[in-house]
Amino acid sequence: MGYVLTTFFIMGFGYFVAESALRQPLPAPRLAWLGFILGIVGTVMVVATVLTGHASVMFTFYPPLTASPIFYLGLVLVVVGSWIWCVLMLVAMMRWKRANPGQPVPLAMYATAANAVLWLWTTIGVAVELLFVVIPAAFGWTQTVDVGLTRTLFSWTLHAIVYFWLIPAYIAFYTIAPQAAGGRLFSDLMARASFILFLLCGLPVGLHHLFMDPEHSTGFKSIQMILTVLVAVPTLLTVFTVTASMETAGRLRGGKGLFGWIGALPWERPMVLATGLSFFMLWFGGFGGLINMSYGMNAMVHNTSWVSAHFHMIFGGSVVIMYFAIAYHIWPSLAGRAAPSVALQRIQLWLWAVGMMVMSMPWHWLGLNGQVRRVAQFDYADPSMSWWTPWMAVSLAGGFVLVVSAALFIWNLVSFHVERSAGVYPAPVKYATALHPDQPVPAALNGFALWNVFVLILMAAAYSYPIAQFFILNPPQAVVHRVDR
Repeated sequence: MGYVLTTFFIMGFGYFVAESALRQPLPAPRLAWLGFILGIVGTVMVVATVLTGHASVMFTFYPPLTASPIFYLGLVLVVVGSWIWCVLMLVAMMRWKRANPGQPVPLAMYATAANAVLWLWTTIGVAVELLFVVIPAAFGWTQTVDVGLTRTLFSWTLHAIVYFWLIPAYIAFYTIAPQAAGGRLFSDLMARASFILFLLCGLPVGLHHLFMDPEHSTGFKSIQMILTVLVAVPTLLTVFTVTASMETAGRLRGGKGLFGWIGALPWERPMVLATGLSFFMLWFGGFGGLINMSYGMNAMVHNTSWVSAHFHMIFGGSVVIMYFAIAYHIWPSLAGRAAPSVALQRIQLWLWAVGMMVMSMPWHWLGLNGQVRRVAQFDYADPSMSWWTPWMAVSLAGGFVLVVSAALFIWNLVSFHVERSAGVYPAPVKYATALHPDQPVPAALNGFALWNVFVLILMAAAYSYPIAQFFILNPPQAVVHRVDR
């Protein structure tokens, strides 16, 4: 779900933004279809190996365990397909800039291109790990692997990939939600700055996932903690900017007093509702992240269900609910029909938010009490674990609610094509206009050349020695163990 749902959604949404925001045809659509086909083929290869028991290593690979080579090759195809998308997004933006010299790139497209740049940087780590370490071991070409090196390379990708998933939700926050609420974007420049900060702060921080690994020094871990704290800056900037945008909309709709604008917002609109629910879950998930990023407190929750709860609240909650809202928002344009029932869309969003909260909150509590994650089963007859049972039952109930919500989401999209809305024709998708649309955009916030230089410096500072030490110190190797036999 982490790789496939996100990658296909982000590619599709990016293609939509490239055409609707830039108002120009997508460059090289055949290449786009090639990327899609590669992703489909790779997904089938991955799913086949997982379902047949030949890839029980999860998406973090768990070296020195190795799965079937088909599993890894399938993942490579999915990533290659996404690289094609990245190139097309950057080409589309550059082509628009050549045709519109001196003009600011529309914010939705600028953010999409930022995500493409981030993804190209992000996938370097996992690509090197797969191509030069894991796949040779899976084919039997090597008999040992350096576990510390593989984990370090994967950490290059492990955290930054979250921002690849997250940026489409932020695109909706900035460019769709204010428009849906009947207002304007508070600041275009602050929005652009937040996406640049995701590049600068989100990429060089993956080593904080290895706080408990002995291969890395306390000094580098402390640096990673400081860098990780900075990741909160673009999120806080987004919360402020989007809240100000929604307040503008609420006051334009007659909201009075300090908080009267909240009730004046059109909560019956799925995009507005999803934004509110997403922010609510972001509060809980973000607080969990503050615990994880602290070197000391991380030791308390490392490898417990607390981490699973944080991940699900942020990704499965705040991010995926915006994926649903984006789909509802753009589907009328894609299908050429209006939604048969907006009420069902609201019900689905509520079910998702409630289900995610009910499922994830017990994990937070149990994680604080030592429930480990990534184990096959628990012995609930053990007195030390028996009290977990009612909490797990609550979590299971939340999971069932999520299943119902997911099924309703699929039905809501299918209904566009089986239930016509007579006499109603959807308007073209529009993106939010800034409160000060004539405000000049600095060149640095209209491209990525400067920021790529800064990213290169930061990545070198964060990863050069942590990776080089494995070649300098020549640590012991682990014997490869195939789990698919």
